[in-house]
Amino acid sequence: MPRLILVRHGQSIWNKQNRFTGWVDVSLSPEGMREAERVGRALSDERFDVAYSSSLIRAQDTLYEILKHNRHCKQYVRVHEKGQEWYEHFIPSEEDKKELKIYMSPKLNERYYGDLQGMNKDEARARFGEEQVHIWRRSYDVRPPNGESLKDTAERAIPYYRECIRTKLLEGKNIVVSAHGNSLRALIMHIEQMTPEEIIAFELPTGIPYVYDFDAELKVLDKRFWEVPE
Repeated sequence: MPRLILVRHGQSIWNKQNRFTGWVDVSLSPEGMREAERVGRALSDERFDVAYSSSLIRAQDTLYEILKHNRHCKQYVRVHEKGQEWYEHFIPSEEDKKELKIYMSPKLNERYYGDLQGMNKDEARARFGEEQVHIWRRSYDVRPPNGESLKDTAERAIPYYRECIRTKLLEGKNIVVSAHGNSLRALIMHIEQMTPEEIIAFELPTGIPYVYDFDAELKVLDKRFWEVPE
């Protein structure tokens, strides 16, 4: 039966600095790298058939750390969604069958925070008011200035899930996705048929895998947070 493992990337340097990050391509903090390493060790015995990540380095570095510790993943290849022809210009061999395909897509990027990106969250509260910042952060369909709402994020992430990830799950594949709090919550909302109110209240911590086991028709048989030892 297919399994889907969703991982929110480890703490980034801007998470640590309490700043709005969005699409700014910041790295993991040292604690974020330790979180990713712990996830990798916890998932070391899982066999992945396909992997997905956003186009942002903090999600990709989390995925690479997971794969580094995986006992079944000996080699992988990145598939460039919008790459030039020469990325896939090669003579295939039998060894290619052993490669784990990693797909990177901006459709899985974090919510775009627009004019708030780079701003300290406490500074934003002082400038715009605590209630307004709370609405921007926690409402479903209210956008920050020149940014995306969670609804906007869902409108790009869910079609990508349907067209790419769900298709592989229907083939019986085991999949790991390393992405972001809001893009992953959009997928969870779709899979579990949550209301906007339910997904707003749902918390997805960094560095703790969220796992679905499906039947052949993708009915959810089990869902849970995966225990990650310190």
